[in-house]
Amino acid sequence: MNNGKSPLVSVVLPTYNRAWTVRSAIDSVLNQDYTALELIVVDDGSTDGTADLLADYGTQIQVIRQSNQGVSAARNAGIQAAEGNLIALLDSDDAWLPGKVAAQVDFFSRHPDALICQTEELWIRNGARVNPGKRHRKEGGMIFERSLELCLVSPSAVMLHRSLLDEVGGFDPDLPACEDYDLWLRIAWKYPIHLIERPLIVKHGGHADQLSRMPELDKYRIRSITRLLQCGCLSEDQQTAAIAMLKNKCAIYAQGCRKRGRIAEAGEYEKLTEKF
Repeated sequence: MNNGKSPLVSVVLPTYNRAWTVRSAIDSVLNQDYTALELIVVDDGSTDGTADLLADYGTQIQVIRQSNQGVSAARNAGIQAAEGNLIALLDSDDAWLPGKVAAQVDFFSRHPDALICQTEELWIRNGARVNPGKRHRKEGGMIFERSLELCLVSPSAVMLHRSLLDEVGGFDPDLPACEDYDLWLRIAWKYPIHLIERPLIVKHGGHADQLSRMPELDKYRIRSITRLLQCGCLSEDQQTAAIAMLKNKCAIYAQGCRKRGRIAEAGEYEKLTEKF
């Protein structure tokens, strides 16, 4: 689909047993007015009707099929197969609004030093429009400290240079959840994450298979913060903020472990912060 003049955008869309929604996601990409793009759909071992649905698109999409390995491995497989210098991500339960790709490509052309940007988004929960809470409010720039509490970057809203992923690495396949939180922190301590203040994606939520509904998410955030502190890369202010958040999350998680009778595990997390 590349016309040879515009930068090629590689869209990576992982999916697992979401035949009920992946068509909407795919169509929202194919209906973009920016045509210099390739769409790579990674079927992560689906057992529903996903394979037949994807076959209907023929050569409009590139399909990678693998055994079920999780969203990180699926995204990484798509990124590895991508040919574009710009990588855009889309979750199979979300959809892009018209003009999303063109707006981000234009942003990069006007800001040649920028490596990553995201757009604003519309939230749909259980079929109804909702407004994000204040703590979820997006902002652009050096957002590392704000991002420590919770994920402030939506994969479906992101476009970034391939060179940035080559530098920081891809998604961590050992994280069953919060894998996006982990990657954005690895980027945000060093680089600004820019924001286009237009809602250009529709983010759906409320369904049972959302990773964000998994229990004990802070366990994975603690792992991410700990690794960043161990790398020795943070500035003094960033390190102070990261240690404070680590202590907070460890205390909360340990308290939850004690309530569930997991005393030994609680002790491990209570001792973790003594290392920093």
